Amino acid sequence: MTDNRNTILAVILSGLVLILWQVFYNGPQMEKQRAQAQMQAELAKKQAPAVQPDATPSATPQPNAAASGSPSAPGGAATTATGVVARDAAIAATPRVKIDTPRLSGSISLKGARIDDLAFVQYRETVDPKSPAIVLFSPSNTAEPYYAEFGWVGAPGAKVQVPDQNTVWQQDGTNALTPTTPVKLSTTNADGLTFKRTISVDEHYLFTIKDEVTNAGSAPVTLYPFGLISRHGTPHVSGYYILHEGLIGYLGEKGLQEYTYKKMDDDKAAKFDVTNGWLGITDKYWATALLPMTDARLTANYSSKLVDNQHRYQTDYVETPQTVPAGGAASVSTRLFAGAKEAGVVGINFPIGGLGGYNQQLGLNHFDLLIDWGWFYFLTKPMFLALDFFFRFFGNFGISILLVTVLVKLLFFPLANKSYASMAKMKAIQPQLQALKERYPDDRMKQQQEMMEIYKKEKINPVAGCLPVVLQIPVFFSLYKVLFVTIEMRHAPFYGWIKDLSAPDPTNLFTLFGLIPFDPTQLPLFGHYLALGIWPIIMGITMWVQMKLNPAPPDPTQAMIFNWMPIIFTFMLAGFPAGLVIYWAWNNTLSVLQQGFIMRRNGVKVELFDNIRGTFKKKSGVTTSKAA
Repeated sequence: MTDNRNTILAVILSGLVLILWQVFYNGPQMEKQRAQAQMQAELAKKQAPAVQPDATPSATPQPNAAASGSPSAPGGAATTATGVVARDAAIAATPRVKIDTPRLSGSISLKGARIDDLAFVQYRETVDPKSPAIVLFSPSNTAEPYYAEFGWVGAPGAKVQVPDQNTVWQQDGTNALTPTTPVKLSTTNADGLTFKRTISVDEHYLFTIKDEVTNAGSAPVTLYPFGLISRHGTPHVSGYYILHEGLIGYLGEKGLQEYTYKKMDDDKAAKFDVTNGWLGITDKYWATALLPMTDARLTANYSSKLVDNQHRYQTDYVETPQTVPAGGAASVSTRLFAGAKEAGVVGINFPIGGLGGYNQQLGLNHFDLLIDWGWFYFLTKPMFLALDFFFRFFGNFGISILLVTVLVKLLFFPLANKSYASMAKMKAIQPQLQALKERYPDDRMKQQQEMMEIYKKEKINPVAGCLPVVLQIPVFFSLYKVLFVTIEMRHAPFYGWIKDLSAPDPTNLFTLFGLIPFDPTQLPLFGHYLALGIWPIIMGITMWVQMKLNPAPPDPTQAMIFNWMPIIFTFMLAGFPAGLVIYWAWNNTLSVLQQGFIMRRNGVKVELFDNIRGTFKKKSGVTTSKAA
């Protein structure tokens, strides 16, 4: 065992994991996504001309009796027989109530009283503030229908008229839905049932829906409250195993229930009888969720149906029935989350410094799991909370990353110091180890025995050199996870050319940083390795300098690994989020300073500049020799 073997082994193993990830998962996923995007673009070009909404008859969904005899929510299935209409045309085709809040814009369709038109005020498709707003909900006869619906269904077999998707509600007044002005709707049927609905919204993403029914008929009526979220078509997903996208809910004692779109297509349906639950559909940054009252008894359902070669996904629930006597009334309240998965709004459960959000305000059951913190939440949550804490002071997540790196360094300072001190002692006994090799050139067993005696005498831990690398791996992963899943990092700028810390460095060495109009990343097989920006290059240089802090190992194989490792990591991390590359470069820099200080304190010569000069002299000597 040599002084560098354990460190080399740790570096190789961590590098191997990253290489395998890039080659066998990240690379193919990027190619797959690029191919899907190209295919969708081609299909969009071939799409038939839009037809007018009024020429598009829609089927009226009817409640279906479940095997248990209880009703189910209506299928979210207003179908279009002749094709897809433009979103603006579909919105303009029905009377609507405007939605106007600091975070959301859109409208509620009075036909069906659906919330089916929502877009974000603050979030755009790109870093350009003039780019189109992110659209969340769209009406049922558009290209990507996505909406929420609430109401009542009758008991199986009962001939009771309830409002459906074709019912045109009347608004009490003409005001828009704002955080200070709720909207009141009503409709009356031929059986003497009057349905009233009050919809309110807060300044973020929470809708509250109160449904009331008054029975002016001569007989009692039994009704079941329901809520549903329907999404037509399989949406484009990121495709990474560390992020869940699809149907999600925390359903009482059943716990967290996550179904990807593919799993839902395979299983078709899933049913849960629970209390204190919520359910919905989540994307990477956006989500919708039904939030019934925490004491409500629910029959919750996930489903996927294939209609006209298009998958339709739905999460819905039906509550316990309410009997409305003749001359009597009944009411029920529920809530809808439709918005961005902002940690401060959704909430974070954590013993120290957690954020309340809706999770705490509404007493919800683990609503913070709407954000995919992963199995290692005990690392990712504090990592985000630390970044968010510094962001509140400095207003820049890039600065937060630099400060959190320093904080992590301080946290592990005793262990790292012990490790570097052991490495310094290992360097000091190099002459003794070299003498052992010369004394017992053919007896490796004897070499090992004598080495262990020297380690014991000098109180050196030969595996201590692994600690700096081992400690860096969980920090690296948790920061990667936070950068990948949290919307706070989306389009978060640093300084200079970094406009989005969650995206790779946009510059590229192979285009001379924009001088050559050529995109090498589009090349097949190895194109995704050619996104080599300025920050990855800086990271590679800092890693190379860190390697040069120690003299080259006498073993040629080990020396070769040390020489190639910074180059491999530079290309490998080039496609990672810029924030992660900045962290790695800054961490390397701090490690060099820390190790140099500890080496001096232990009386070991810092050979950094000598080793760097020696590297270039050796190359120069080789070149001169070949020329001669």
